[in-house]
Amino acid sequence: MIKNRMGALAGCALLALGVGACGSSKKSSTSGGAASSSASATISGAGSTFSAPVYEQWASSLSGTTVNYQAVGSGAGITALENKTVDFGASDPPLKPEDESAIAKNGSPAVQIPMLLGAITVSYNVPGLATGLKLDGKTIADIFLGKVKKWDDAEIKALNPGSTLPTTAITVIHRSDSSGTTAGFTQFLSEASPEFKSKVGEGKDVPWPTGTGAKGNAGVAGAVQQTAGAVGYVEQAYALQHKFTYASVKNKAGKFVAPSLASTSAAAAEVAVPANLGIKISNPGGAGSYPITSQTFIVVNKDLCKAGVPGGKSAAKGAASFIKYGLMQGQAVLSQADYAALPAAILAKSKEAVAGLLCNGAALNG
Repeated sequence: MIKNRMGALAGCALLALGVGACGSSKKSSTSGGAASSSASATISGAGSTFSAPVYEQWASSLSGTTVNYQAVGSGAGITALENKTVDFGASDPPLKPEDESAIAKNGSPAVQIPMLLGAITVSYNVPGLATGLKLDGKTIADIFLGKVKKWDDAEIKALNPGSTLPTTAITVIHRSDSSGTTAGFTQFLSEASPEFKSKVGEGKDVPWPTGTGAKGNAGVAGAVQQTAGAVGYVEQAYALQHKFTYASVKNKAGKFVAPSLASTSAAAAEVAVPANLGIKISNPGGAGSYPITSQTFIVVNKDLCKAGVPGGKSAAKGAASFIKYGLMQGQAVLSQADYAALPAAILAKSKEAVAGLLCNGAALNG
């Protein structure tokens, strides 16, 4: 079961190591249902820690292909693709125009392909603070601004009438690396709090005014787990693996919603798909939508061979097969790892994109 793999995956991410470092993902064809790639290949990727557990699971199911994936954060992943040190990059926020331009300098336009969805939880480690905590965007922003310093602060009490809140001091844990999870989290806080927007802003790297930094989703999760009174933001799969308690968050409709597969999927139901596929889930409507939901992408050059991918033609074919598998069989197993599949409209566009990938002008996938 995928959940049983999560402990090992989190351990690898905590050490800032990727799939290849945790052990080869190459598997021979078996009768157990593993998908077969079109040719044997070794491919390299780097980026998002948010999606790393999923890419590990997909890689283990794709026979004939070894995937060496370094979970180093979205910013570093895009830089690695720009520098042609990996065959694909992985990023949670959509590409900025300057990133598209930098990647295109490799000799072929950038293609960002939406792959899956996940919830960014507000997870905490507070002895005596039971499940069911409710928070809104302004209060979360004030916590991460350092204005709300204790768990029994009046601002938290007002959202949780009748609850017994401990006097424990709050320790904020945030990302220290260039992070797509940070981009999604700070986007939500900037929309909820003008003060947060002006003092911190949104993006993969922001000037946190308080707290302790940790590398990767697993690094934040580890720091929260080890610190009484801590609060941090981590993707739901990491929160569940660490057995965290996390808050229900007030959404645009005024409802307090807990992160779940259903509420994550609901958040993407009405997302518009731009021509470059750079979808961005922002302040989703709907009573059942979890408001801090993130998309994640695999990013490649449209013609991988013209762009000079490190692994050459075999790696170009392997990368296309890996992406195609993730958009087909891979979508069916996402729920087992506590991620949400793409809505049908977005999935169709992603499949079109992977079908258009090339090697020296010839199609890599159909």
